[in-house]
Amino acid sequence: MTSPSYLKQGDKIGIVATARLISQEELQPAIDILRSWGLEVVLGKNLFNTNNQYAGTDAERAEDLQTMLDDRSVKAVISARGGYGTVRIIDKLDFTQFKNNPKWMIGYSDITVLHSHIHNLGIETIHATMLINFTKNKEATDSLRKVLFGETINYETESNELNRNGNAEGELIGGNLSLLYALTGSVSDINTGGKILFIEDLDEYLYHIDRMMMNLKRSGKLDNLEGLIVGGMTDMKDNTIPFGKTAEEIILDSVREYNYPVCFNFPAGHIDRNLALHFGRKVMLSVGAKVTLAFN
Repeated sequence: MTSPSYLKQGDKIGIVATARLISQEELQPAIDILRSWGLEVVLGKNLFNTNNQYAGTDAERAEDLQTMLDDRSVKAVISARGGYGTVRIIDKLDFTQFKNNPKWMIGYSDITVLHSHIHNLGIETIHATMLINFTKNKEATDSLRKVLFGETINYETESNELNRNGNAEGELIGGNLSLLYALTGSVSDINTGGKILFIEDLDEYLYHIDRMMMNLKRSGKLDNLEGLIVGGMTDMKDNTIPFGKTAEEIILDSVREYNYPVCFNFPAGHIDRNLALHFGRKVMLSVGAKVTLAFN
């Protein structure tokens, strides 16, 4: 995998909104933080446009991202927020210049579309907090700064009673479970063989978690993993007649026949403590009395 260059003082970071609309007021605190890191902030031309729930039309959102992809002076691109809409513009984008001059793509949730698509181009990305969340948790925001500026990141977290112990090594991939499910069969779909898969989700019905895990299983994405990391499964919903399992139990059941290590409640996803992860980079996962994730 190709690793884009780390940032340094004075570098430009581009801001786009590929999904839900955002306001200047919502964004300003994060812009101030980026500038405090010594970065020059470049705003997308259409960043504060509105089109129903979207940050502008599909064409406007695609135009902003395409401009950032093509601008050689922009060294990283961060999404203002998630929501829904990135899948609507992914096929409008030309990654030719981006492949010639890779730069960090940053975000989570709906940005899983970009993580997966860019992974297939052989380029690393950063799964991390987005600008609208920058003031929610200092550790999460600082973890992104460390990754962007090339500091080594290694994480240790508490064990979980559902964890399956073991050690694994492989490229870290994945993102939001609903988006991985939505990308199945498309050109942005990912090959999980020999890799460590990270999944997380928000505000889903438990039966739909089961449906999505069955999709991953039936499409072969769970067969040949080296390991599975489950982040926040946040604000799950149930029907009047209970499904009978938690989201974590559903996930564990779907991989019960395999032998690779599995860890739950990893601090990433739709939670305030959303720690930055290098997607596409080889990691060492150890699941035991503690869970450690070390990036090579």
